[in-house]
Amino acid sequence: MKAILPGSAIGVLGSGQLGRMFAIAARRMGYRVHTFSPDQDTPTGQVADLEVTAAYEDLDAVRDFARNVSVVTFEFENVPTATAQAASECTAVRPNGEILHITQQRVREKQFITKAGLPLTPYREVHSREQLQTALHELGYPAVLKSAAFGYDGKGQFLVKSPDQLTEAWEAVGADQAVLEAFIDFEREISVVAARGVDGSFVHYGAIENEHSHRILDISIAPARIDPKLAAQAVEIARVVLEKLEVVGVLCVEFFVTRVGELLINELAPRPHNSGHLTFDACVTSQFEQQLRAVCGLPLGSTARYRPAAMANLLGELWSKGEPDWAGACEYPQIKLHLYGKLEPRAGRKMGHLTALECDVEQAASLVIQARRRLLE
Repeated sequence: MKAILPGSAIGVLGSGQLGRMFAIAARRMGYRVHTFSPDQDTPTGQVADLEVTAAYEDLDAVRDFARNVSVVTFEFENVPTATAQAASECTAVRPNGEILHITQQRVREKQFITKAGLPLTPYREVHSREQLQTALHELGYPAVLKSAAFGYDGKGQFLVKSPDQLTEAWEAVGADQAVLEAFIDFEREISVVAARGVDGSFVHYGAIENEHSHRILDISIAPARIDPKLAAQAVEIARVVLEKLEVVGVLCVEFFVTRVGELLINELAPRPHNSGHLTFDACVTSQFEQQLRAVCGLPLGSTARYRPAAMANLLGELWSKGEPDWAGACEYPQIKLHLYGKLEPRAGRKMGHLTALECDVEQAASLVIQARRRLLE
């Protein structure tokens, strides 16, 4: 298959920070970037060559957008399936819309994982309050109820601790199709960000360790502080996922590591991932350049890491007392600052991140936390 070469226009459905960093990587390699979303002056639009503002449901606008680029990719998975289908009528879409269809809905995603014979958290599909009651009886308390669609950063989730929370839980996820997952007393969470090329080639960034706060990713550390054999097992599972889905692009597999050393798949994300942001500074080829290389049919790049690294998310709360002390954080020479160009800081909103590069993971994690604290001084 003929490669899409620099000078070509790449289309991005979505316009958030993932698209922004993708656009930076693409423009550095000489590509043009067009972004499509319902919003204006977006993180991606600020650095793209063209920002198209239209509803995802406006399929004629989607087709017009797709006709003017050489390939379309995604920066988040909650793009309607019909949008991906409309784009595919006019140009290549990578990853393809079927992958989007599977991974944007938890029931379909879990059915895929089960059929692939891969380990995942025990779950039940739930369509009504009565089915929820039955599922809780089977899985026990506590358990986590999640909306089947359009959930991210802990949204659409409810921890059910007792029978008297049934109605509250069902209403919290929209009283619609959901999945109930057994509560896992895990030791830690990890992710594997990997890429697959048009030719089936596969590369990965190893196991990355993740710490969450209020169900939003807070800190990522690479490499993960786990047994190397377990890390290799996680990579192999990720390889199977990408191959069975026939991914062309980047996909992240999120795992729970149980206290007895088992891996359970939590979620799939068919795009660059928050935990892989540290690759922008820490690796020869970032996850964003890797996505570009994959969807353009270029050879995949080296994922070698320069040094151990840690990433800390910067949420809107940091602005609660005014503008953070950016100069203070930048006094640490091993710190890299990334801001996403979002104009309105809100609680829980990802506004940017810091990356620390150090001699070992403990030092990197300590430094990035220290630098983030400095923003509030």
